Amino acid sequence: MQQLTTLGVSLDKVYYTNKTEANHFFSSIDKDGNYYDYVVLQESTPIALSDIQKYRSNLKLIVEKIQINSPNAAIYVYQNMSPLPYTNSHYNEYYKELQKNATLAAAFIKNAGVLKVGDAVKDAYDGKSSYNYLKNNKDNLRYGNDILYFINDGAFLQTVLLYSTIFNEKPIIPKKLILSTGTGDNDTMRKQEVNKAVSNPKALEEIAFNNR
Repeated sequence: MQQLTTLGVSLDKVYYTNKTEANHFFSSIDKDGNYYDYVVLQESTPIALSDIQKYRSNLKLIVEKIQINSPNAAIYVYQNMSPLPYTNSHYNEYYKELQKNATLAAAFIKNAGVLKVGDAVKDAYDGKSSYNYLKNNKDNLRYGNDILYFINDGAFLQTVLLYSTIFNEKPIIPKKLILSTGTGDNDTMRKQEVNKAVSNPKALEEIAFNNR
């Protein structure tokens, strides 16, 4: 697996910030005719939310480079989740706009679909499959002040969603996975029992599979 990330910036800036590394990746070849089989492209939330033309052009920039040596790669456009807390009255407004824009952006790309992260997170918040996002009156899916990041439940949900979307089946979940020990500055990542570190893995697995 390869990834290029620059936190909080648009896809074009991710490319130009990591241009040497990116061009090395994109120039790689494989004897089966596709160096990449699956690619997930995540645009920054501000652009995905309010600039559909920039959204499309940034996706086009990356996809054209990928398709030089991976013409049949499956492209998944990451559907951003609403950046607001679920309790915010504008949560659904942002969610619906991001859902719409991801679909519109993916429609112009060869072999592209949507990785429905925003939909899966919304279903989890809505209590689908008997999931409860609140634990001790705190959000068990996402954590943060200015920016909400996935914690163990959210990370587990996204991982299962990605597998289910690509392979159209549920993954076999190992007894232990590398998960966070908490949300504090001194907390670390370590291998932990899924049933203890994730509040309701069965419910999240079902939500993920239903959004593939």
